[in-house]
Amino acid sequence: MIEAAMTLPLLLLVCVGIIEFGRLYQTWQVMTNAAREGARIAVLPSLPSGGVDTRVRQYLQSGGLNSDSTVGVTVTPMNVSLGSGGTASGSKVTVTYPFTFMALQPIAQMVVPGATAGAPITLTTSATMRNETQF
Repeated sequence: MIEAAMTLPLLLLVCVGIIEFGRLYQTWQVMTNAAREGARIAVLPSLPSGGVDTRVRQYLQSGGLNSDSTVGVTVTPMNVSLGSGGTASGSKVTVTYPFTFMALQPIAQMVVPGATAGAPITLTTSATMRNETQF
């Protein structure tokens, strides 16, 4: 009985940790794909105004994530290496998302009372693609 009382909380913490980090990985995967979708729009020769931001937010929303004002979407023009010293113009889309653990952050706030113990973690991902040229 005593052994079960001592090991059960640790076992539950490990199980909850596996679930929480699985959610974190899924969120990162959706963000990465959203950045790729945004990069596909950003490299078009006739870029619609606000098209990248709209497409990234649509993808995040279809992936089950919030796409509110806390999500950051930036497009940066840059040079892309083509190998052998060649370069081409390209676009880099960066997506930032505040991720909050459902169970681990409240536990952290109880154990370590402080300002940053339960603060959201900012996940950042990006995708770079070569710009299409119009002939």
